[in-house]
This record gives sequence, C-alpha cells and structure tokens, in this order.
Amino acid sequence: MLRYVTAGESHGQALVTIIEGMPAGLPITAEEVNLQLQRRQKGHGRGGRMAIETDAAEILSGIRNGLTTGGPISFMIRNRDWSNWQDIMAVEESRGARERSVHRPRPGHADLGGAMKYDHRDMRDVLERASARETASRVAAGAIFRKLLERFEMEIYSQVVSIGAVSAVPQSVDRVSVQDFRRRVESSPVRCPDESMSGQMVQAIDDARQAGESLGGCFETGILGVPPGIGTYTSWEGRLEAQLSALIMSIPAIKAVEVGAGVSNATRPGSKVHDEIFFDAGRGIHRSTNRAGGIEGGMSNGEPIWVRAHMKPIPTLYKPLFSVNTAVWAEEKADIERSDICAVPAASIVGEAMVAYGLARAFLAKVGGDFIGQIESNYATYREYLWKEWKWQRT
Repeated sequence: MLRYVTAGESHGQALVTIIEGMPAGLPITAEEVNLQLQRRQKGHGRGGRMAIETDAAEILSGIRNGLTTGGPISFMIRNRDWSNWQDIMAVEESRGARERSVHRPRPGHADLGGAMKYDHRDMRDVLERASARETASRVAAGAIFRKLLERFEMEIYSQVVSIGAVSAVPQSVDRVSVQDFRRRVESSPVRCPDESMSGQMVQAIDDARQAGESLGGCFETGILGVPPGIGTYTSWEGRLEAQLSALIMSIPAIKAVEVGAGVSNATRPGSKVHDEIFFDAGRGIHRSTNRAGGIEGGMSNGEPIWVRAHMKPIPTLYKPLFSVNTAVWAEEKADIERSDICAVPAASIVGEAMVAYGLARAFLAKVGGDFIGQIESNYATYREYLWKEWKWQRT
C-alpha cells in the first residue's frame, strides 16, 4: 500500500520524509519536487520565515538514474533557520533549551492540549511539531504522487475562493481551460483567478496585518481526468470522499471540508442537486453538471473531482489573546511566535498534495502493479472495458 510518514520540527535540523509503495520506473527529478516547494512558499500574507527558508529536497534513496526503484523513497528538507536555534533545539541536553521556552499557550493552537497529553511543561515541544512547517514535507511528497497521476493523464488544480470576508465566484475547470486557468491562478498573489477579487483579498490581508489580526478563508482543489470506479461503496473506510476528506482535514487549521457543492446542496431539492446522466454516440455516457464533485456512493464517477477546504485564521496574533502562564499560573497574553498573517494560498498547495496522495493511493488499489509498465497495461485494459461495456470515454 502507498503510504508516507514525516518527521522533524519547525526549527530543528531538517524535515525528513519516507514514502513506501511507490511503483518502480516512474521518472522524477529533484527539480520537479522543488518546484512544488517553491509554490508553497509564495502567497501574500506569508510571514518572515519565508524570507529565511529556500526549501529544497535532498533525495536520499528510492530514486536512481532519474527513476523510482520500487524501494522506499526518502528525502530531507533542511531548515536554514536551524543555525539560529541550535542550542534551543539541540538533541543532546543543553542549557540553551531553556531559552525561548513556551508557557503561555495560544488559543486555537495545539499548545495546551499537546502539553497536557504528553506532559510537556515547555510547550515548545508541542508547537515545534504541530507547526505547519511540516507541510513542506507533504508538498514534496505530493510532487511525487502527482507525477504518478500525471503519467495517467490526471491533472491537479487549486484556487483560492475566499480570504476573510472577501469571496470570489469559484471558476469551473476542464481540460480545455485548465492551462489558462493555471496561468491566472499562479499570477495572482493570493492564487485567485479573479483579478478584481484577488486585489480585494490582498487589501484584506494588509488591513489584518495593520490590525495585528490573522485571516482564514477557503480554497478548492480538484483533479481532472479521474476514471470512474476509484474508491468503493462496499466499506466505510474505502469510500473515496471519506479518504479525501480526512486528508484535507489533516492540514493544520482546516476546520471544514465539502465534496463538490456539499454545503449548498444541503439547501436545495434533489432535482436541483443530482447530476443527470446523458448519452450520445460520440461522447458516450456523460453529465452536464458536476455538483457531486465527481464522487457518488464512495466512488469516482468519471467527472472532475473537486473539494473545498475552509481554513480558520492562524492562531498566532501579533495582538495576542488572553491565555494562562502555566509556569506561574497567572492570566497573561498568549505567546507570539513568528507567523503568517494569512496562509490560505499556501494551504491550497498543501491541499493539492494531500488530494494527490489520496487519489494515487486509491488509483493503485484499483489498478494495481509494481512497476509503471504493468500499471499502464492494467489501466489500458480497464479503460477499454469502460468504453466497450459502459460507453465511458474520457473527454
């Protein structure tokens, strides 16, 4: 089974990732991985950390001569800020460990609950691992998962739908429009393809910065070209929307997720929700709408898959909220850690990585194979079956 695990702390020496179950023979370069890491570091509203780090993955194993070997893939992303934290974050016992200790948990963060769970009197042991810095590992791993999907003509996209109270109308994406769509998204400082609303989102972030506030928002991520039958209705844990929702919800600060138009669909009658099924000899079986987000009954239905994630504001505020100093048991303002004002644009890149992982895992479970050529053969057989027996043709 395809799986991955990450390790490392925000100000530790490095982030480390191991991927297991990746088929042999997939071409991948460090440049392709680092391109995704660069995308994660962009976005209006990012904090000072992005001026320090220039993330790059050092691939250690599992790739030889530009191809995956079938063995575990491991890579490391060094933290450049480590040089300023060596004594504080030392592995061996160090007097410097008492510096920058944290005793005033931030409301909305893992600080207090993690300290209670693991008995960490210095909450830095919590926040260092709970930090969204860990998502750099996810994005690097996601670059490999998305490369697998692209090999089978599946394309990932994302867009920011809202920041704070500023909302744009989400733009639909298909294979014809995806390249122009991506160009507009990547040229926006907040990853919103609507230029007018993009400017208003930038202003909202600037206003929040001046007020010592932080902002959340909503982003959409999706995959084009997914064949029907990925996932299953036969078991709860195999349902595709359950898998993708769990992965999106695992991103720090994400508090709600919807598959397709899940929220608005709840207010409409069934005749205005369900996507009618049509047929003609040229296109085969198809839909004219996609309110279900490409998933019905726990399985992909052949339409583009899309989900929306709703992100709360970053817990660190430069005008902090009230908390309790657990070293002296007195009410005080919460600690301030260097932080973003708004990380929704960056989170959309993490969303791409998590959806890529979920789809790649479910795709391999369906098609099977230990090397790319075998998977290609299996998939071609499945595609032929879908057209011959069920008149499904990818458009």
